[in-house]
Amino acid sequence: MNINFDLHDLQAFSAAAELGNFRKAAEAVHISQPAFSRRIDKLENALGVKLIDRSTRSMSLTGVGRDFARKVRLLLDDLDETLLGIQEVGGARMGEVTVACVPSAVYYFLPQVLRTYHARFPRIRIKVHDASANEVLSVVASGEADFGVNFMGNDEPGIEFRSILEERFVAACRKDHPLAKKRKVSWQELGQYDFMSVSKSSGNRMLLDLALASADQRPQSIYEAQHVTTLLGLVEAGMGVAAVPSLAMPSADHPVLASVPLFDPIITRRIGLIRRKGRSFTPAAEKLYELLLGLRPGSRRKSVVKT
Repeated sequence: MNINFDLHDLQAFSAAAELGNFRKAAEAVHISQPAFSRRIDKLENALGVKLIDRSTRSMSLTGVGRDFARKVRLLLDDLDETLLGIQEVGGARMGEVTVACVPSAVYYFLPQVLRTYHARFPRIRIKVHDASANEVLSVVASGEADFGVNFMGNDEPGIEFRSILEERFVAACRKDHPLAKKRKVSWQELGQYDFMSVSKSSGNRMLLDLALASADQRPQSIYEAQHVTTLLGLVEAGMGVAAVPSLAMPSADHPVLASVPLFDPIITRRIGLIRRKGRSFTPAAEKLYELLLGLRPGSRRKSVVKT
């Protein structure tokens, strides 16, 4: 059998089967009646069967035509649904986005961005992979996440890093601690108290070790934890003090915790969006990426980086 017909021929036949009239069917598909008749002839010749019995005044489907009309209608409905789905995804109206993010960034600004994004695109599903800086870098590089929010990746081959803000490391302590009354604290002074740190596997620990490598005196930790959030829990319990990124700190109205800028040296980390070079975004991922790229520090703090 020579399958020498196209989608327009199927649409013409479906219109004829539905309307039961060649003139009305030709108007429905926006062509002349002679052109419409040629499409039906073409389809019948290609299939080698009679689909429609017609005269100058009437038409009716043959037995084969009735069965074929039902199957064509299902086929066209499925095609319409498929094309609509593609258009929805292309317009970022539906789909899925996976974002890998360091926990401090999740806490600080990601919720407000996701709230805005969801209001614009309520049918898009969002997965947040909150993990350590090393893991965020890994899942973005492997393609498991569309992009990431991280302070690592600026020097990684194959990774594009676009900065969105810079934050300073601060001393975290209780509000009843002597350091809480100071405007700023040196690293040497911080070491005079029970000091707690994240473990050596942490990206924050690596950043601090590099920055303090040439310091004459540096705090020596008596407690180590895997995550900054755990450190803050220990600080709140009165176990000691810690150096943490400012984004990780709760707001100033927290009943227990306080933060004081650290200096000598001032250590900062740059938060940015990371993506794999050469990887194209889906429209849904691109919209969220652009929203985060335009982010500015929120009103929860007047400034992320203090001097």
